[in-house]
Amino acid sequence: MLLQVRAVIKGRVQGVFYRNWTIENATQLGLKGWVRNRRDGSVEALFSGPPEKVQEMEQRCRRGPPDAMVTGFEVVPSDEDPGTGFERRQTA
Repeated sequence: MLLQVRAVIKGRVQGVFYRNWTIENATQLGLKGWVRNRRDGSVEALFSGPPEKVQEMEQRCRRGPPDAMVTGFEVVPSDEDPGTGFERRQTA
């Protein structure tokens, strides 16, 4: 069984290596999906994998990398195709 969610992370999350950190952590957990900056200053990501791994990634994203300051974290279920690995996408 796989869990798939889309997350929006708000706060000081751009310009602090949040996307690279997300790719590193998601890859470490064996997740599929993507991460991208949004024009409103937030970061958006799609995580797909075993429920316990996706939940672990959610917990990590609530903290973020050392220079980030997460002030908001929203998660919703998603049925989007996660692709075959974990990648960075263009700003949306």
